[in-house]
Amino acid sequence: MAEKKSTEAVVQSGGTTTGLTDLGIPGGEQLREALSTCTDPIRAIQEFQDENSILLPSLKPALPLLDLHSVNRFDFHGSMVERLKDRLMQQVSSLVSEKDTDAESKGKLEAMLEKCFLTIKNPTLRPVVMHVMKHINNIPEDYLKKLLEDPNLYKESATEVKRQIWRNNQSLFGDEVSPLLSQYIKEKDTLLFSLEPVNSNNFFTPAPKSRRQGEVVQKLMHMIGRDVKLYDMVLQFLRTLFLRTRNVHYCTLRAELLMALHDTEVHEICSVDPCHKFTWCLDACIRERFIDAKRARELQGFLDGVKRGQEQVLGDLSMILCDPYAVNTVASSSLKVLQHLVAQESLPRDSPELSLLLRMLSLGLGAWEMIDSQVFKEPKPDNEVITKFLPALMGLMVEDQVRLVAKKLSENHKNSSIPKTFAKSIRQHGIAAILTLYYLYNVTKHRNKDAIMHIIPKMTDTHNDLSLEDPFVHLLVSLLISMAEEFSAEDLCGAVFDNFFLVVASREGVRRHLLRLLWFLHPKLPTSRLAKLQTQLEPTKEHSEAVHKQFSALADKINSYTPSPAHDSPALESPLMSVPTPAPL
Repeated sequence: MAEKKSTEAVVQSGGTTTGLTDLGIPGGEQLREALSTCTDPIRAIQEFQDENSILLPSLKPALPLLDLHSVNRFDFHGSMVERLKDRLMQQVSSLVSEKDTDAESKGKLEAMLEKCFLTIKNPTLRPVVMHVMKHINNIPEDYLKKLLEDPNLYKESATEVKRQIWRNNQSLFGDEVSPLLSQYIKEKDTLLFSLEPVNSNNFFTPAPKSRRQGEVVQKLMHMIGRDVKLYDMVLQFLRTLFLRTRNVHYCTLRAELLMALHDTEVHEICSVDPCHKFTWCLDACIRERFIDAKRARELQGFLDGVKRGQEQVLGDLSMILCDPYAVNTVASSSLKVLQHLVAQESLPRDSPELSLLLRMLSLGLGAWEMIDSQVFKEPKPDNEVITKFLPALMGLMVEDQVRLVAKKLSENHKNSSIPKTFAKSIRQHGIAAILTLYYLYNVTKHRNKDAIMHIIPKMTDTHNDLSLEDPFVHLLVSLLISMAEEFSAEDLCGAVFDNFFLVVASREGVRRHLLRLLWFLHPKLPTSRLAKLQTQLEPTKEHSEAVHKQFSALADKINSYTPSPAHDSPALESPLMSVPTPAPL
């Protein structure tokens, strides 16, 4: 009975014998043919089993025991195939790990692949074929074509095998990479618009090494392996997407990917990427959140070392410097140098360290234009920025300090108006815009309300709307949240909301950042101001679903908010309270 069930299963599962016939092993089709042409089916089945069973003399007496336990031949043979398959795969792995010469291992694996590739359509034996191919660096082109022609085979192939297919099929590789790049952008947007408690954390808080442990970077690194050609393809995808979208997160990914490969010591790629040492040095600066004099000299050496005929590397360097984390570090360091110059009463044009930082800012902020125009020439900071804007910014710093001192001394200090040339500079020059923005961050961090009200209205109109880019508005919002108590004053509300956010709220990103700000500030705002803001920010049909959801969540939070009840101070219970007051002398 068990033999009959076993035979029926084999006949009905002709698909499981795929490829065996090509190796000279009879399968379901041969059994069908034998049964259709024989005069004695029982004898034909018996002969087929005798010819194709496990030819082990000691096994035959044990088979009746399987029959007693209702284990049919099909299940038994299937179990044996699985065990043999596992043993064979272990042998392949041990062959690769043996101390044979590369030529010997390669020859053995290629011979094995030639014998077993015919069984790749067999689901049971396919893992063995895939395992063998996984360990062959140069799979014959014919085999790769077979994998590519069958979607199921391609899907089941190991990444090591797919890499060899991708090398000569850029569009297919792009299809594989594209979802990961989209996922990366979504993850960055989620961070920027997160409604999690701020405390001391913001978009720029995570250390570089922890950022590149993210899923997307790790998956990309695994897909690339040590293949320089695939790495170059990914870089080309990032350049193309950066040009198409102007999204600076692609610049971040370019730097993170290179440093992730550096962390895992993929020398084959790091040694040929001309940006490696520069990025490595800059990464250390980002980790320390400051560019000291020693690293500044190293970075300058890399920039000065770009030789004639190799100017194209400036395109990649500019992308790395366009990364918001790099801009944040360079701009913060520039501001510290300016503050030092103010204290030393020195001129900005006399500081070589500041000159380098401005050079790097200029290169990073001009990345899109350089790659778009394909004119790989390092832009120089405008003389007007050096001779007029920077002294004006330093004057603004001095005035803010004088105002603080006068306030402590209870003296009135009349604010001087910001020069028109200052506003013109931040409209025309990216360096001026970014340095003013970081000075705004600095006074906000120190809760200098007067300085905030003085500067923030000017940030609505900056070069290329630099001050309105999501990472920078996010940082401003995070700093404003930390001074929530100050927003009970109408003058600060007027400057922040009326003179800045509402002026540029037509940009979806700015509107979402403003809603994020209100998420944390609403308990501190005057009731009339909060109601007015809710009316002004109510989305219309033109706004995206994300804006509608965020506004609805904010409205629900405001409606459900109940202020904490004020607790009366408990009466003092001191033994001194019962002591009688001494009579006057």
